[in-house]
Amino acid sequence: MTDMEITLDGGKVVTAHINGKKIKTDQSVKNGGGGTAPEPFELFLASIGTCAGIYVKSFCDQRSIPAEGIKIIQSVVFDLEKRVPSTIKLEIRLPADFPEKYKAAVINAAELCLVKKTINNGPDFQVVTSPV
Repeated sequence: MTDMEITLDGGKVVTAHINGKKIKTDQSVKNGGGGTAPEPFELFLASIGTCAGIYVKSFCDQRSIPAEGIKIIQSVVFDLEKRVPSTIKLEIRLPADFPEKYKAAVINAAELCLVKKTINNGPDFQVVTSPV
């Protein structure tokens, strides 16, 4: 992966520039933004569910199992004292005709998500300043 440039674009809009793509964020109106894009924490949560989703999709594709109708419902329980999530649950809803023999394996596939593995392994963060 290459470096990512983050720009402050006016108001509460902050944009990540990565590999020729832009990921725009904003704050909700109640938090002083324009509500024009997801908040950064919403993108963080979405990265968990969508990462698990691509692993589930790849699992199905490798076995020629139709992925249409599969949904992942993500729910978050917050620790109100610490103001951070204490539990993030991914419920994989499978169509009635999903092969029984693969139900446990599809959970294992979702568990391989790189975003989840990164969170579980707690990377070190370094925040520094440098001249422009």
